[in-house]
Amino acid sequence: MTLLAAARVVAPVFPLVVEKSGVILRDERAGDVSARERLLDASFGSSRFEKTCERLREGRVAARGLALVAKDGEALVGTLRFWHVEAGGAPALLLGPLAVAESHRDLGLGTALMRMGLDRAQALGHKAVILVGDEPYYSRFGFARAPMRGFDLPGWYDPARFLGLELAPGALAHATGMFVATGAMERRRISKAA
Repeated sequence: MTLLAAARVVAPVFPLVVEKSGVILRDERAGDVSARERLLDASFGSSRFEKTCERLREGRVAARGLALVAKDGEALVGTLRFWHVEAGGAPALLLGPLAVAESHRDLGLGTALMRMGLDRAQALGHKAVILVGDEPYYSRFGFARAPMRGFDLPGWYDPARFLGLELAPGALAHATGMFVATGAMERRRISKAA
């Protein structure tokens, strides 16, 4: 399977569903959660819960319209989510995790999810995106270390992997400080004791 075929956009403004050679990129649905978690476990292992960025995600809801999955038939083969954060009065999105099933790597699926996610973020009016990741991979999308000077994250992280992208010029230029989570809290089901 190859993902080099042109994408077929199904909805106006920004795509709600994109098909690339049989793989569908679409909004995450409630029924995708278990498969998404299995994919993240396979991709990152249990240590994913120890990462600094997890402190900014835990107990929060992903940014509206910015939780994406890739499906190959019934199989969930990719995921990308964004989260609301803020530092020094500058709102931003935290990108991650991005994961692609081992069976579908090197097909351009991660790139397709990234482009769809960043296009949507910009169309929705978001001005900046931050992440902790491999600069050689993320630099192709415009991420760099320079916008992160003067910013920090809670907990340990490798500063060489702390990257930012301004979707609007100057969005991070006049702010500094620690990024904190600002997204909506998850609703927890409360079971009644019998």
